[in-house]
Amino acid sequence: MKVQLIETNGYKDCIEISNQDTRMVLEPSCGGRILYFDHKGVNLLYIDPDEDAYLLEDGKPPKSKLSPCAGRCDIGPEMTTPSHPELWLGRWTATILDSGTVEMISPEDTETGVQLSRFFSLDQHLTKLKFTQVIKNISPDLKKYHHWSRTFCTGGGIAIAPINTDGRFPEGFLTYGPGDIINYRPGPETNILCKDGLLQITGATSTQKFALDLSEGWLAYLSRESRLLVKKFPIYNGRVYGEMASNNASFWYKGEDICEVEPIGPVEFLEPGEEASFTETWYAMEYDYPGNIPLDAGKIRKIIEILAM
Repeated sequence: MKVQLIETNGYKDCIEISNQDTRMVLEPSCGGRILYFDHKGVNLLYIDPDEDAYLLEDGKPPKSKLSPCAGRCDIGPEMTTPSHPELWLGRWTATILDSGTVEMISPEDTETGVQLSRFFSLDQHLTKLKFTQVIKNISPDLKKYHHWSRTFCTGGGIAIAPINTDGRFPEGFLTYGPGDIINYRPGPETNILCKDGLLQITGATSTQKFALDLSEGWLAYLSRESRLLVKKFPIYNGRVYGEMASNNASFWYKGEDICEVEPIGPVEFLEPGEEASFTETWYAMEYDYPGNIPLDAGKIRKIIEILAM
């Protein structure tokens, strides 16, 4: 395991953690995110080339830049949470805790009344990341927020999710759009396949956002570079989920450029001084990109079973 401070993509004070097959770069200057999650030299995260080196001389990002790329994370609900540029774009404080673990802490945010902490721990040998976000209420009032992961993956690949056959959504998923419409019975599309218990989105679709009602706590994304990203996370049956469709996960597409992979936590009802955490575990591995041929659901599920051991 190797840990070092580096400058990359125009950002100073980045922390690089690496093992034999993995390179992870954490970036505290703009929102406390992951810039690189590499497996054998292939970054699974999307980096906007126009964003490189856009920091101003005072070290602060321009407030008009509202969508940092790569391994972003946030709090929701999406439609009702106050704007929070200090959390989304602000400079976080990063501390190396040990050879594989880093803590990043946000500024205190008066708009939302919370402060966020993030812990990143890379396995010594595997391409495996344990990522925990902590929401702390620093206000004198009750606060209601939830974990919202907003990871940008390189576009053109295949988004994969287990279909909840006992779920609330007739087709296994909802779509958002056009406009403010939430469509609970979306029609068939060439790039959307539901087969053998898996949803597979193979490219750009007529709408950008897909809401999921998962009973199994995982999402996956297969890139054109034949790298499979798997995110595992807890599902809390019986608890309140705060998004418009009460979904616990989403995918968001921007054409062939980006696929956003979004685990969502339940609403946390935080009294003053209280905090709550949510943990995702990321894995990356080689897996042949099949082109226009559907993925073998049995093979994907076998990988998920092995990762659960």
